[in-house]
Order: sequence, then structure tokens, then C-alpha cells
Amino acid sequence: MGKCYGYVRVSTREQNEDRQLIALQALSIPKKNIYMDKQSGKDFKRPQYNRLVRRLRQNDLLYIKSIDRLGRNYSEILEQWRILTREKKVDIVVLDMPILDTRRGKDLMGTFLSDIVLQVLSFVAENERSDIRRRQAEGIAAAKARGVRFGRPPKPLPENFCSAYQQWKNGTMTGTAAAQECGMSLSTFRYKAGIYEKTDLF
Repeated sequence: MGKCYGYVRVSTREQNEDRQLIALQALSIPKKNIYMDKQSGKDFKRPQYNRLVRRLRQNDLLYIKSIDRLGRNYSEILEQWRILTREKKVDIVVLDMPILDTRRGKDLMGTFLSDIVLQVLSFVAENERSDIRRRQAEGIAAAKARGVRFGRPPKPLPENFCSAYQQWKNGTMTGTAAAQECGMSLSTFRYKAGIYEKTDLF
């Protein structure tokens, strides 16, 4: 009989990991054997997860609350599952999905059913992540269409910009001189001038 371990992951430092920790502590897993990352599940470049994998030995038992806590990339979840169960010969228990318990059904049919469920859940986890990205992009596009500006607000133009711009356009002042007059670089002056020509917001 090997040792018991737990793995916890939340996507950001603001998210609460208590639900996962309570579930693992109820199994009497030693605190030192619970590893936690506060990081996206898009890949497995996570310091605590990698420390855990290095520590795992044959016949150890790894508990996770749900499959999306392991990760959200379909192909990488399957690859990590293969590494843990077949190369390192570790058992895995997914608490929210009892069928994903590699201690059970080690015969061909049990393994087959477990693999099917794992693939479906891994696909769902990645699909959810893709949907979140799509909804974020749609939300940003809709906000921009309503005139919402993102990032820092632009600095107001200096009071003498209009005068310097007109002299530059009339050819009575060079771009370099006009930029210096406005206290900005030539590239910034030309950029602002381009916007100035297209809008009367300034």
C-alpha cells in the first residue's frame, strides 16, 4: 500500500480553494501530501503539480476533486493520466466522478469504460474553457461597439496642439518642430495628428 496524496487547483489567487481542501482533508490525507496551484489549467506547467508528480511512486494514490481541477486541455489531461497510471503506476480517484477510480475495474472492460468517461469529461473541460474565451471575446467586442474604451484613457492634447498642427499642415513648421512645440516625440505627434484629422473629439 502506497501513500495518499491530493491535488488542488484554482485558476486565480482570488478563487477559493476551501471546497477542494475540505474534501481532501476528510480523507485524512496528510497536509504535507496535498499540493496546490493557483494557476490556469490550460497546461501542466505548474510548479506544485510537477513537484507532486516527481514525488509519486508506484502504488501511491492520488485524489482530485474533479477532472477540471487536473486541467482543461483535452489532449494533455489524457497524456498526464497515461503517465500517472501506466508509467508511474499510480492510482487516481476523481471524487466527483466515482467511475474515475482506477482502483476499480482493472480488468479490460473496467479500463475501457473508465477511459471512455475520462475522454468525454476531458473534452467537456476543454470545451468549457473554449466557451469562456469565446464569451469573453464577444463581451469585449460588444462593449467596444457601445463605445466602451479599454486600457488607460488617452492623455488630453496640449492647448497649443491645434496651432502647431495647422502650421505643420500649412508647411510653415516642420513635423519635428511641431512635435517639440507640443512636448512629444515626432511619432506621437504624427499619430495624434492622424486621429485629429479623423475626429472632433479632441
